[in-house]
Amino acid sequence: MLHGLKMSVLCIDAYLLVYRSTVLDRDGPIPVYMQIAALIREQIEKGDIPPGQAMPSEAELEREYGIARTTARRATRELREQGFVYTVQGEGTFVGEPDVPRAPRKTPLYQEIANEVAERIRNGEFRPNRPIPSEKLLMEQYGVAKVTARNTVAFLRDQGWVFTVPHRGTYVNQPEKWPKDNS
Repeated sequence: MLHGLKMSVLCIDAYLLVYRSTVLDRDGPIPVYMQIAALIREQIEKGDIPPGQAMPSEAELEREYGIARTTARRATRELREQGFVYTVQGEGTFVGEPDVPRAPRKTPLYQEIANEVAERIRNGEFRPNRPIPSEKLLMEQYGVAKVTARNTVAFLRDQGWVFTVPHRGTYVNQPEKWPKDNS
């Protein structure tokens, strides 16, 4: 299995040397997800994405390459199987081995997003009894996984900014229910 993996990586590398373009060859013999994985692997090997740093999210890969989410997942899985990256659920996919220290985040990503949404509520962009962006929209806007979007909404709910109506959505609370310390 490992020998076959090395051979396919060498074939892709040889193909990319010949083709060598930032444009994906969607009609060629190499699957698109493998081309994307090879391009990211090249960035990792050149040090453009150093160990411990997050690689682009699935949503970012979708936007950058004009691909489906499943293709982005397959590219990420390919890199993981080759040992170039590892995934931490709810945080992202990082370059290197799991024991490589990640740059510490001062605030978890879901809290950063929640703080931005709370600021938009404070500024009146999202008004009481009106919906905030859905989880799907948060995923698209911020390029995050579903679990991060869910954690964002749960954090806003726990803080008192919003309430959720099952099968309807999440809505802005009345100002008297907002946190007293707005900082």
